[in-house]
Amino acid sequence: MKKNISVMVLDDEPIVGERLQPVLEKAGYEVEVFTDSQKALNRLGEKNFQVLITDLKMSGPSGLDVLKFLKDHALDTKAIVITGYATIERAREAQVLDAEFVTKPFKLEQIVKLVDKAAKKFK
Repeated sequence: MKKNISVMVLDDEPIVGERLQPVLEKAGYEVEVFTDSQKALNRLGEKNFQVLITDLKMSGPSGLDVLKFLKDHALDTKAIVITGYATIERAREAQVLDAEFVTKPFKLEQIVKLVDKAAKKFK
């Protein structure tokens, strides 16, 4: 385990978590996957995750709502936004909330590199 780094993967498409979880676990991370953004928000209130990977558009709270929750609650979580709905506006919003921004489809290695980069902050 990489210094007990916890990663939350939040995407309403189950395939995203199914693809990311084994790759991130193999890289040494503890991973929890959510397809329901409200359940993910509830979990963020219970546990400190060092890294959050979230989709932008979901039913229920959006990825931006989740990022605002992190900021409002002063959680020291590094965020990575993945989306198939990339716009300059959305990228700016994510940057303002201190998140990396990745468009779908993405390469698994790209996400692992971003998680590694974010995890360095906690070493």
